[in-house]
Amino acid sequence: MYENLLYSTDSGVCRITLNRPQVYNALNPGLIADITAAIGAAGADASVRVVVLTGAGDKAFCSGADLKAGFANVQNGAGLSLGKSLREGYNPMIMAMRNLPKPIVGRVNGVAAGAGCSLALACDVLVCADEAYFSQIFVNIGLLPDAGSTFFLPRLVGSLKAFELCSTGRRVYGPEAATLGLVNRSVPAADLDGAVAELVAYYASAPTAAIGAMKKVMNQSLYSDLPTMLEQEADNQDSLGKTTDVAEGIGAFLMKRSAKFQGR
Repeated sequence: MYENLLYSTDSGVCRITLNRPQVYNALNPGLIADITAAIGAAGADASVRVVVLTGAGDKAFCSGADLKAGFANVQNGAGLSLGKSLREGYNPMIMAMRNLPKPIVGRVNGVAAGAGCSLALACDVLVCADEAYFSQIFVNIGLLPDAGSTFFLPRLVGSLKAFELCSTGRRVYGPEAATLGLVNRSVPAADLDGAVAELVAYYASAPTAAIGAMKKVMNQSLYSDLPTMLEQEADNQDSLGKTTDVAEGIGAFLMKRSAKFQGR
């Protein structure tokens, strides 16, 4: 179904694995298109409650853009048509991730550099190996961060730290990433799958409609004001109040038992 990634679903969990380990899971047009399509498929599948996004192998989550084709254009004097590739490829991919009404857990197993770092930051929850690192490596080839990093990074770590990371491109390893707020948790590589499994188990049984609404409204809060957000909350609570998960949640609370959410 996909040429550049592995896609599977089981027990409410969709797993998307970038599968170009020979180039550290670098992003080419085919992989970008596959990621966008896979996110769309997960959104359309009512059985999916949570998505896990990771990279094949043990060295890289995603090393960023595959520069080989672009380098050939630079050598022959044609330059790079970066705006078009962003508008037609990277940007739709990032928007698909942010518009997915289900949580995306990023399993960062290795390097996340350049647009690969942006891809990680577009996830909703991030767990990384201590040995993994993040790098806004764009500056090393004379570019500015793209694929959403200029939006996500200042909101996660503040403008001063974001400028430092972008203008130096330095590596931020797992423990520092957790301290900065770039990731939710950093663990030894041997514990990565266990840490991800804990999160996935929670989200696979959580009230998916409510989680999706939270994601949508919190996206809006990043560029909105308080009155707008209060109205967004009211509108979405109206919709959620009619779901079976709310009826189950209230019933379980009153009966002092654990809720069994169905994601609708």
